Amino acid sequence: MAKVVHHIELWTCDIESATSSFDWLLSSIGWTAKHDPGWPTGRTWWHPSGVYIVLEQSPDITGAHERTRAGLNHLALRAGDREQLDVLREQCGGHGWTELFADDYPHAGGPQHTALFLENNEGLELELVAD
Repeated sequence: MAKVVHHIELWTCDIESATSSFDWLLSSIGWTAKHDPGWPTGRTWWHPSGVYIVLEQSPDITGAHERTRAGLNHLALRAGDREQLDVLREQCGGHGWTELFADDYPHAGGPQHTALFLENNEGLELELVAD
């Protein structure tokens, strides 16, 4: 099986706010935006592998995301090397992301795991893992 993951869909309460933060982050790690202008409440980013991420503001949302409740805690994506993580860490605050576990960077996931943990203003957490 070539690709285990087909796509990931995340819901947002504010597509405009979330788009700018996701666009900066995903394009910084090699994903390409391919938004359908006929779908004003959805955005899509594609990875070169063919996997894609959808961000949607759905009328079916019943409340804000809470990563500490049952369901999705965070999404982990590969993000280049440690040097790239350092750049993302330095720039994330200007693009709608807050660093989590800063005191333990870059090994908040353990001594053999190099990653940057970020959270956007809706509480969606992304773990960016260095290769």
